[in-house]
Order: sequence, then structure tokens, then C-alpha cells
Amino acid sequence: MTSHDATLEFEYGCASTARTVAESVRLEIGDIDDDRSRTAIERTDSTVRLEVAADDAVALRAALNTWFSLVDVAEQAGTLGEYTLERR
Repeated sequence: MTSHDATLEFEYGCASTARTVAESVRLEIGDIDDDRSRTAIERTDSTVRLEVAADDAVALRAALNTWFSLVDVAEQAGTLGEYTLERR
């Protein structure tokens, strides 16, 4: 049973950006989860939602830090990819 949880919502300007971010971080679901925290992801149009549940506050903080970092990297990679395609 979890005693701590958080919902992270990331909204993007278009559905394709949200899809890219969601597909990128979805690969980590299961690998990041452990005995003390679990995460679920869903995407609706241009919004990506992560539901993070943890057994304690320390595990929740660690999971949130990890997911914020992973989303940030996915966003940066997507931006770089778009920039590269535009320059062609």
C-alpha cells in the first residue's frame, strides 16, 4: 500500500510533441520502478500525465526527481530533433 503519491502533467503545443515525450519516457516504466515506488503514464492529445506512487516520502522524492529528469531529457532531445529537421 502506498502512502504518498503525485501526479505530474506536462502540456505541449501539439500532440506530436506530447507523443514523442510520452514514448521516450514510457520505455523507462518498469526499469525505474522498484519495491518502494511505481509509475504509470498516459497521454491525451497534447498532455502527458505521470502518476507516481511511493511507500514513503523519500522514495517519492527520488522517483519525482528521476521522472522530471527523464522528461527534461526527452523534451530537449525532441527540440534538438525538430531544430535539425528544420535546418535541412
